Amino acid sequence: MLAATRKQLLLDRLRSDGRIVAKELAAELGLSEDSIRRDLRELDAAGLAVRVYGGALPASPAVADYGVRETVATDSKTRVARRAAQLIEPGSTVILDGGTTALAAVRALDLGRECTIITHSPTVAAALLHHAAEVIILGGRLFKHSAVASGAAAVEAAMTVSADRFLLGVTGVHEDAGLTTGDADEAAMKRTLASRAAETFVLGSAEKIGAASRYRVLTWDAVDGVIVDAEDAAGATTLSALERRGVSVLR
Repeated sequence: MLAATRKQLLLDRLRSDGRIVAKELAAELGLSEDSIRRDLRELDAAGLAVRVYGGALPASPAVADYGVRETVATDSKTRVARRAAQLIEPGSTVILDGGTTALAAVRALDLGRECTIITHSPTVAAALLHHAAEVIILGGRLFKHSAVASGAAAVEAAMTVSADRFLLGVTGVHEDAGLTTGDADEAAMKRTLASRAAETFVLGSAEKIGAASRYRVLTWDAVDGVIVDAEDAAGATTLSALERRGVSVLR
C-alpha cells in the first residue's frame, strides 16, 4: 500500500472512529506497526492528527490562528453562544474565556443584562463596551494566537477573583483525551480560571467535538456541563459517550 493511500485511510479512520490504535490497525490491514506509527508521526507533524500513547486522535481545526478561526463553524458557534449567554444570569459574576465562541456569546448577550464579567481577553472586553455589565479585565502577556493574556502575571491576577460560573473555551472535546488546547501556558491559565469559579461550562461548537489538541486543560469530573451543537455522526457518538460518563450535555 502506498504511503499516501495509507495516510488517507488513517485520516478516514480517525474521522469515523475518533481514534486509532496502531497495533490493532496494523493487524487489521496486514501492515507493520512501524509503518502505521511513521504515518501517524507525519500526520501529527502536518497538524492532521494528535499522537497519543499507542495511536492517535483527530486533530482539532480550532488550533488555527485567531483570524482563521473566525471563519470556522460560525453557525455552530452562534448557536452555542446563544445557549451560553443564557448562563450569564442577572446579578451573577461570570468568567468568560477568550476565543471566537466566547466573543459570539458576548454578541448574544442582552445589552441591558446587569452582571459582572471577568475576562483575560481584550477582544471580549472591548465587545462589552456598550453593555450594562461591569467588566473586569485580567492582564498579562498577550498570547496573540488566541488574543488572551497568559503567563505568570495573568495567573496571579486570576487568583484574586472569584465567580459563579466560568464559560470555558477549548479546541478539543474528546471522550478519552478530555478537554484540550494547543498551548501549555494557555491550558494552565484556563485551569486557574476554572479553579476560581463555582461552576465550569464548556463552549463546545461542532468542530471541537471528537477532536483533540496537545495539552489537557481539565478532566471530565472538573466540569459541570458542555454546551454543544454537534450535527454529524462522529459528534453524536462522542456526545453519547460523554453522557454515559455522566457528563451533562446542554444541547
